[in-house]
Amino acid sequence: MATLPPTSLSVLQYETFISKAYLRLTGHNTSLSHRLLLILAFVACVHVTLRSVRFISEWLIKKIHATRRSNDFVAQKPKFMTLIRLLANTVTFLIYFFALGFFLEEFGVSLTGYLASGSIAALAISFGSQGLVQDMVIGLTLIFSDAMDVGDMVEIVGLAIVIGRVEEIGLRFTKVLNFHNQRVFIPNRTIANVSRFPHGGIYVYADVQIPVDLAPDKAVGIVESLAHGMWRQFDGIILGLPVVGGVERPADAGWAFIRVHFTVWPGQGDLIETTFRQQTVNAMKPFDAAYADWQVPVTYRAMNGPRLAIPGHAGGYDGVNKERA
Repeated sequence: MATLPPTSLSVLQYETFISKAYLRLTGHNTSLSHRLLLILAFVACVHVTLRSVRFISEWLIKKIHATRRSNDFVAQKPKFMTLIRLLANTVTFLIYFFALGFFLEEFGVSLTGYLASGSIAALAISFGSQGLVQDMVIGLTLIFSDAMDVGDMVEIVGLAIVIGRVEEIGLRFTKVLNFHNQRVFIPNRTIANVSRFPHGGIYVYADVQIPVDLAPDKAVGIVESLAHGMWRQFDGIILGLPVVGGVERPADAGWAFIRVHFTVWPGQGDLIETTFRQQTVNAMKPFDAAYADWQVPVTYRAMNGPRLAIPGHAGGYDGVNKERA
């Protein structure tokens, strides 16, 4: 049997992707152990870099979002954090996949065959895991569309109805924190309908009628004290400091009222209809013994729409004149 010259053995010894790349970059050949160390060092460096970039990006996004700079892209799009995670996870998977191929190539496994086998395996897995593929496709659709965003208050209809704040939109699950502080994992393929609450909750308005014998400025102070006390006691339901308006007088009606604007967790408006209303009635009874529940009507409205002017009425807003106490 003929033996190959040393130069031929040298060529065969280094016919791998890493050896050719190293030879092209440095002009020198390298040993098997050296190439294996290069692969491991490259994977470690990329992994640490990706983890660092992800950590710094998420920290920066949270910091910017906390400043509430509404004109900033990151503050407007909290799901940008999800995209960072998705990109980091994808790159990490690809790095490990190719590193394994380079590692096996050093022991005689064909890199082309490895990549072809990986493609066939991925295709077979995709056919056998159609639910997983559906989750991923719908997850990407949710991420790149405006159906919902991280931090939004939403109602998701699927196998069950879930109301809560979106924590994460992933490739398999959408995580929602509900009213009971439960973290609900919703498979993306089960999401049939998404309803967003644009203002982060439900708008509830309580119109407190002012007793005739009560001075308007004193009435505003009483109502403001009650509303702020409700917020301090039920801050998990009332999502922001209530806004107490000035004294409003409907034209030709003969009475005045104070409108209190609450933003509450969806489905929890009963707190205003019961507790706040009853506290207000009790506070007004010393000034009007006949003061009753009907004098504190509670209404719901999705947004502050423009009031229509009624011809012939002063004020230009539904015939309501406003004054600040």
